Amino acid sequence: MPCANTPALETPRLILRRFVPADLEDLLLLYGDPQVNTFLPWFPLSTLEEARTLYQTRYAAAYQAPRGYRYAVCLREDNRPIGYVHLSMEESHDLGYALRREFWHRGLTTEAAQAVIARAQADGLPYVTATHDIHNPRSGGVMRRLGMTYRYTYQELWQPKNFPVLFRMYQRNLDGQEDRVYRAYWEQASLRYVEEGI
Repeated sequence: MPCANTPALETPRLILRRFVPADLEDLLLLYGDPQVNTFLPWFPLSTLEEARTLYQTRYAAAYQAPRGYRYAVCLREDNRPIGYVHLSMEESHDLGYALRREFWHRGLTTEAAQAVIARAQADGLPYVTATHDIHNPRSGGVMRRLGMTYRYTYQELWQPKNFPVLFRMYQRNLDGQEDRVYRAYWEQASLRYVEEGI
């Protein structure tokens, strides 16, 4: 189904929009914080030039595709990015998110991701998945609040950080096919299992 690439969205507290070149300082604040980036696959940024390169490769290039969901999460009062929500257009339809530390524990990530998932469902995406490091259970809490359910745990050699990580995979089916499970991570992993009580 045709739809716009990263169409602007609003929630009670947030504006969700594309990143633009004027956001480089805010991108550096977000992607440069080592604590925020602990459970993200890339290394923290340290310069505006690195933020410019990230903007060009991760955002400007992605916005050229016919369809996509790569949002800057902004507070309504100033429309400046404090985080991001991404939804992959690859087969996994993987949901990813991050928020600057000073805005943690306010429900903003859940609010933003709910809006993106609702838009994706309206656009015809059949399901979304998300994964979190088992040492980052708060991210799993966000996934559960988004109506996602735990499916399995698997180990992956995380790149570019290059160390093994155990991930929990969550999924929410948007088209009524409740039995569907995205199994690519399971099939690619040599260590995989289902945890009880998750």
